[in-house]
Amino acid sequence: MLLSIIQGFNKKSDTTLNELVLEAKKGDEKVMNELLIAYTPFMKKTASLVCKRFINEHDDEFSVALKGFHEAVLHFNPKENTSLKTFSHLIMRRRLIDYIRSESTRNETFFTLKEENGEAGAVDQHHVFNEISISSFLKEQQAAERREEIKEYSKLLKDYGMSFQVLAISSPKHADSRKTAFQIAKIIAETPKYYTYLMEKKKLPIKELASIAKVSRKTIERHRRYIIAVTLLFNSDFVYLKEYIREELI
Repeated sequence: MLLSIIQGFNKKSDTTLNELVLEAKKGDEKVMNELLIAYTPFMKKTASLVCKRFINEHDDEFSVALKGFHEAVLHFNPKENTSLKTFSHLIMRRRLIDYIRSESTRNETFFTLKEENGEAGAVDQHHVFNEISISSFLKEQQAAERREEIKEYSKLLKDYGMSFQVLAISSPKHADSRKTAFQIAKIIAETPKYYTYLMEKKKLPIKELASIAKVSRKTIERHRRYIIAVTLLFNSDFVYLKEYIREELI
């Protein structure tokens, strides 16, 4: 039951999940353990993206991600944070980066001792984990995560007969039109019956949306592709791509 709640994409599920998080924050260990189990694949995926290699439950990096997710649950506030997945992704990523930094420092100290003992190759190894390398690694890692999100989003759009090229052509040119399209997309994303309709029919319930948003059917039809694309983004786990939504709404 918990897993089905977590995997849902509607407002009711979000509300129920928030209630579970509240119970976990109050000290309900059973609920906390269920959350940790249900989100294990997400933790491994996050750790793998950050570390740029496959991570399983036996890796130290998974333990770091697990602790980060646990911390995120304890500090998550539905009124301030976008979603548990988005918030926990940021916390886990931060903890994993801290871990990488601490490991680099430990290795640097180790190789310094080897250098002092005069062992061959110590000078080269000493610089492997310096700050420049770490900064470069983190930038590459972020770029890799963005590329992965774009790749997955592209596949999702394809299911609706769209592509980034099509979106570029059909996107609203005026700020007011984009704002209206965003508001309509948000309505769909937060209304179970409209979102379910979109998922099943692969089209918008135009008549109902026109009535609720108080816009003409022609307006919705004109920006149909853009509205669908933003709706899918709203109800996704794409942390980086969602930043574009945040910037657009500010």
